[in-house]
Amino acid sequence: MKTLYISVITAAFLSAAPLGLPKLHIPESNPQTKAKVELGEMLFFDPSFSRDGTISCATCHDPDKAFTDQLPVSVGIDGKKGTRNAPTVINAAYYTSQFWDGRVQSLAEQAKFPPINPVEGGLHDWSEVVSIMKKNPEYVKRVKEVFGTDEITIDHFGMAIEAFERTIIEGDSRFDRYYFGGDESALNERERNGLALFLGKGRCVECHTISQTHALFTNNKFLNLGVGWSKIEKDLPSILKAYDIKDTLAEDEAVLMNEKFSELGRYVVTKEIDDIGAFKTPTLRNVELTFPYMHDGSLTTLEEVIVWYNNGGRLSPDDPLSPFIDGGIRELGLTAQEMEDLVAFLKTLTSPQRMKK
Repeated sequence: MKTLYISVITAAFLSAAPLGLPKLHIPESNPQTKAKVELGEMLFFDPSFSRDGTISCATCHDPDKAFTDQLPVSVGIDGKKGTRNAPTVINAAYYTSQFWDGRVQSLAEQAKFPPINPVEGGLHDWSEVVSIMKKNPEYVKRVKEVFGTDEITIDHFGMAIEAFERTIIEGDSRFDRYYFGGDESALNERERNGLALFLGKGRCVECHTISQTHALFTNNKFLNLGVGWSKIEKDLPSILKAYDIKDTLAEDEAVLMNEKFSELGRYVVTKEIDDIGAFKTPTLRNVELTFPYMHDGSLTTLEEVIVWYNNGGRLSPDDPLSPFIDGGIRELGLTAQEMEDLVAFLKTLTSPQRMKK
């Protein structure tokens, strides 16, 4: 197997995180070991955990595409399209919940669902995942080494992948060197203007947070930005009536198989009306490379994203606004030059290992 990241394990094993990031917390329930990371990496890139042997975690989270697939919505077995954009795995270990609607808390739990989703891996249930592992002597050997047992479970699958994904940590961008490292030459004048707008008039920092010591560029909260409202506006009452989810698995299937259910956002978790259309604030690190944008991949470029915010949650001032839109989303009054500078700043958040050679 080709090892991509074991030789450059970052915050998981080092005493300090990359510049601009806090030290990663590792829970006692799933401690980090090199052997576990190696097992997780094998599982992450193995397409065996899909019905037709073509789809792996890396299909939608490709290292060469900043751990996304750069598609509006991901494509699984038999060319089936889901309803949501694949977020980057980079720095996902810092999230306090996973999936766009936050329906699970950990990377270990998140990793268990794609193989058995009808749109993604297409396996019937977790017993098939376990069976595939048991039939592979290398997995049997490594699970014994890592977890000290011959009895493979779906939790071993998730915990190993979580360990690997914790190593996908990137900081030390030009922004970090300027803001935290004190290197005045790291940003040019336009980029510095963009940073000032990010912190001020653009109000970006209210959700994409920066602290005195680090910048996760997410508040780990769920907000309605107005995206996707047109898909459910006319028949929202009937959509809500039809949506009666009793367990996490059913929920996972529903949101990827039904576009209108997907647009309910955080509501599928909380059942709170105010959470309709609310989605998790994503990190902005490497945002230049993680296009297209928003939970449904409906905005193609960073320029479109800035226009959306500038117009208070729509591409045109004449478009209708969602009645559930967050109160903090309002027209910004940015000039064309200011929008260009803001985009220029966002491009300084690219990690050095992803800069074009």
